[in-house]
Amino acid sequence: MSSNQLSKELSFVIKKFAQVRKILDERQKSNLKREPYKSKYAAMDVLKEIESNLNDTIDSELEEKDKNVVILLLAITYLNSGILHADTEELNTAEEQFMKCVDLLKDRELEPEGVLPILATLNQLGIIWSRWNQPLKAKIFLDRAEQIYKDFTNAKNSCDPIDLVSNFGTAGTKEGLSTKHALEKIHTLTLYYQAQVYGVLKDYYKSAVYCHITLRRQLEQNEIIQDLDYVEWALNAATLSQYFIGNKRFTQARHHLVAASYILQKYENTMKEKKNKTNSKIAAAEYERYKHRSADVARCWAKYGILLLSLSKHRLLQEAEKDEINPYYKNRKSELNFDQEKDPEKSFDDLKFDILMDDIKPFINQITDKYLLDFNDAKPVFLNIQKWIEQAKSYYTLDNHASDYVEIIQDISQAYKYLAFFEENEDRRAKMHKRRIDILEATVKELNPHYYKTACRQIWTELSETYSDILDIKLDRLQISEDKADPHALTKINHLAKSSIKNFQLFLDSLENNSTNARTATFPHHFVQPALSAYFQIGRLYSKIITVDKSMQLQNTQNTINAYQFLIDYCETHPEAAEIMKQELTLCKEIVSLLPVKVSKLRQELLEQQ
Repeated sequence: MSSNQLSKELSFVIKKFAQVRKILDERQKSNLKREPYKSKYAAMDVLKEIESNLNDTIDSELEEKDKNVVILLLAITYLNSGILHADTEELNTAEEQFMKCVDLLKDRELEPEGVLPILATLNQLGIIWSRWNQPLKAKIFLDRAEQIYKDFTNAKNSCDPIDLVSNFGTAGTKEGLSTKHALEKIHTLTLYYQAQVYGVLKDYYKSAVYCHITLRRQLEQNEIIQDLDYVEWALNAATLSQYFIGNKRFTQARHHLVAASYILQKYENTMKEKKNKTNSKIAAAEYERYKHRSADVARCWAKYGILLLSLSKHRLLQEAEKDEINPYYKNRKSELNFDQEKDPEKSFDDLKFDILMDDIKPFINQITDKYLLDFNDAKPVFLNIQKWIEQAKSYYTLDNHASDYVEIIQDISQAYKYLAFFEENEDRRAKMHKRRIDILEATVKELNPHYYKTACRQIWTELSETYSDILDIKLDRLQISEDKADPHALTKINHLAKSSIKNFQLFLDSLENNSTNARTATFPHHFVQPALSAYFQIGRLYSKIITVDKSMQLQNTQNTINAYQFLIDYCETHPEAAEIMKQELTLCKEIVSLLPVKVSKLRQELLEQQ
């Protein structure tokens, strides 16, 4: 084929590619609902023409240089055809088109004209195999894309890629973007898909590392491209912080949360600047999205603070046990921080956004990333949690987002619970638990138990435990009190015990398989421990009620026996439950064997009174 003939053929191909892009760019919104894929099918037909023309050209006699150009254009045709078939849910055909592209680009991956199409194609294959729930297969293609990028950029005579994809593709890169930056954007997508694949494979460490690298690269590229979705970025950074929190990496978690808050603040400032230049409906939608995701970031911050309180409490209890076992530890006020508990095989030290370090420095110390040792440490953490909870509640209201609102309420209740642990004053500790009760009861009153059964069950259980916590405080105080018959104190104790019992009973009554006969009742596996624990606690609580009325003493004692006997009978007919409730079962058997003596004595005393 002569040069003039080849030029004519390529001119035809260029026109056809332009036609493809025009079809996709000019699709009418009114037709999308009725025929969402019409324009894509039309574009596919044109691509088939291009494919046929290029195949005919390859079959003719061509110089090696000209043949390479035609092969590259054919590979890009298959890439675009694959993308369109993937968009129309024809994944098998899409995969075939992508593999044709891969085959054509074999041994051309590291050429300037070949690197962008091969990376784009391998990314697409990674997506398809992920959609087919084949993460290992997807990883093969993504690993290959990652290696090709490294080999291309690390080559001694490395040069910028040539962007034929943008010129002949259906989804071109941003106008004015250099080919080098186009390469970096495609590689960032590779890393993003790798993060998802590692997550599916349950390699959460590698998934977190790839997520962070993706976020870091997006920030760095935004300095040049300025196409960052600030809200999405902030949400992803905050979500990633939850992985670090779960692995006691509070330094990294705080860093990602501060970065998320800073980026959101930056976005809010941008919205204010362009307020008068943006369509009011668009501006309102942007603000609503910003408010929604700001609430989500605030919730992530609250989780940070709550887990910080919880782990600090747990550690102090462990330290107290050491003090009892070995006096050497006594009064040793360690300032151990979480970073000292590192897994040598998992380094998190480099997971930070260097580009933001100066900007976020003023915000980084609003909350500590170290263990809390006393109330003075815990209080500022709690106050921050309160602030974040209020921010979250401003979006997640009970009327519009009931389930989320309930979770947020439970979070603030937990924050009070852990703060109470650090409070040494009994009255103030009891008031913190009372605050939990007020919050939880106000919420559960507004919920329909039929529609929010799970939430109500959780709140009833937490209310029971909270009333019981205050009861224990009051009983401890009564033990050391000189006036053990103080009517006000006894009334308060009995009210707390009965309130706890009432909420445990509400929980049990909500269980479909609940029955007063333990030998006929069968709880679903996930309810066995909560249900039997409720019976155990009800038995304990009835024994805490203080009264001089012998008939009431007899009734309360019998109620204790009934509750404990239910647990014993259930465990006898359900051996798996006996293993779950091993300690409680032993205690119940001991108490049930002793209490009949007390019952007989009370009955005798009642007879003597008559």
